Amino acid sequence: MKPVPDPASAGERLGPDGRLDRGAVPAVVNGNDEYALEAALKLTEAHGGEVTLLSMAPATAPETMRKALAMGATSGRLVTDPALEGSCTVSTTRVLAAALASMTFDLVLAGVDTSDGVSGVVAPGVAALAGLPLLSYAARIEPDPAAGTVRVRRITPTGYDVLEAPMPALITCTQALGEPRYPSLKGIMAARSKEITTASLADIGVDAATAGGAVATTRVTGTQAPEARAATRVIRESADEAARQVVEFLAERRLI
Repeated sequence: MKPVPDPASAGERLGPDGRLDRGAVPAVVNGNDEYALEAALKLTEAHGGEVTLLSMAPATAPETMRKALAMGATSGRLVTDPALEGSCTVSTTRVLAAALASMTFDLVLAGVDTSDGVSGVVAPGVAALAGLPLLSYAARIEPDPAAGTVRVRRITPTGYDVLEAPMPALITCTQALGEPRYPSLKGIMAARSKEITTASLADIGVDAATAGGAVATTRVTGTQAPEARAATRVIRESADEAARQVVEFLAERRLI
């Protein structure tokens, strides 16, 4: 679970160093991570177990994690360290994989990407480093605890695949798994007393010199505002007449 700048605020901005200014707008739970959490909660309701949040984030992250706890997660684990500032996806992947090594689990669920980075590579990288089977773009998750396996219906451009792997495994979750629930008043009250443990890089056995902006594998080299949008043409006619005008409009502007 990643705290990200609230996309609805429209106030995201880059700092002088080319990195996202995370203090400019309030943080919220990453949208796709909420779908993963909803899937996790449904699995525990059907099969038992607990949901533990894992996040690599600034020390203020518990404020955001409380919402996920209010939705029904059991507890949280936060990896936070000043040395992590400016970390790239490679560092993030290494840190999360190291954190998982000290945890016991059947399934790791993650959103397909985050609204601030939109890379979609961290979860697959964690699976690779942690030696876990990766089942991506899940639209349905069907664990078989007795057999120790999990089956996933994975969305593809032409339909879906059915994948099966032994547990533990890592699954990236799509919005097809169902809308996230709203925290109830009871859940909000209970979240205040749920445990969030914190760990530094030293606690999970990661050398601080291998993370952070100083060793980032990517950097912003420049930015520019998008070109102003051209004037639009709105067609409000019958279907046949609208289709004729659209075809003429496109024909006039074809390149070949």
